[in-house]
Formats: sequence, structure tokens, C-alpha cells
Amino acid sequence: MTLIKVKNMVCDRCKSVLKSELEKNGFRVGHIDLGEVQFGEGSEIEMDKIRKILDRNGFELVINQNEQLIAQIRNHLIIGLQDRNLNQNLSEYLVDRVCKDYSVLSKLFSAHEGITIEKYFIGLKIEKVKELIQMGDRTFSEIAYGLGYTSSSHLARQFKSATGMSMGTYQKAREWNRKPLDQIV
Repeated sequence: MTLIKVKNMVCDRCKSVLKSELEKNGFRVGHIDLGEVQFGEGSEIEMDKIRKILDRNGFELVINQNEQLIAQIRNHLIIGLQDRNLNQNLSEYLVDRVCKDYSVLSKLFSAHEGITIEKYFIGLKIEKVKELIQMGDRTFSEIAYGLGYTSSSHLARQFKSATGMSMGTYQKAREWNRKPLDQIV
């Protein structure tokens, strides 16, 4: 079985699209998850063809080991945010999943992305807040506590710092200006 690492996979729809495209082109996909595709037994791997499929659908093949690690960090943060599975602190969460010392992860991520892991994660959370405000079925307090904030005022400060406006102003303006998760940095 062959395993490849893929950049820019941020949701279940990404997995579905990629699996469909690969199978449509004759590849047997054994397992697919955010950031990786495992091909089934006996599947002949033509990397040029795979690279074209990935490019056509907004994904990238990750070859460099450091890039793979950064993609892994991003994917775990996105999964944690979507599953609201971040009751432990961010560094412990990543160390548990990536099995590397946090200082190594932090230095690598900052050097490669030009932003700290913490600031990247805040960016992800702010985009999630925008989504939840747009849906309109939760109060700001419910949004804050659902995303692991200890108080709604802490979220309000981060939101204003990141967007330049309060959550209430953002909600009233109805100009959602959301970023795709793979474009946060």
C-alpha cells in the first residue's frame, strides 16, 4: 500500500472530491483522511497523474518531510476545531497527535509559515466564529464556550483584534468576508 501526503485538504468535502477524482481516474483508494491518501493493494501509482489530479482540484502533493509535518499540524488543528475536541491546551493536543516535542513543531511551523501555531489557530477559530455568527443560531457566549474560550469577552477581544470590528458589528453588517481554511496564514 502506498501513502501520499496532501496539502490543502480542510474538510470532509475535500476528502470526498479527491476520492471521487482519484477513483474516476482508475486509482483504488484504500483510505482517505485529511492530509493523506492511502491507495489500495495492487493500485499502480502514477505520481504525475496524481499530481495533475491534485493540482486541478486545488490540492498539492507534499514530498518534503518538513512540509508533511506542517501539513499534519494544520490538519490536526482543523480536525480539533471541527470536532470541538480541544479541552487540553494546544501544545499538549499537538504533541499527543504528532508525537514530536512542541518546541520543534513551533519553530518549524513559525519558520515555514511566518506565523506562530497559536496565531494560526486563533485565525482558524475566528473563521469558525464568523461561520457560526453567519448561521445565526447561537449567542456569542455559546459560540465562545463551544470553541473553548473561558469567557465571551476573551473571544470578543480576539475577534476585534483579528477583524477590526466587534462581533455585533460583524453580525449586523452581513458582509461575511470569510476565508477558506486553507488560506489562513
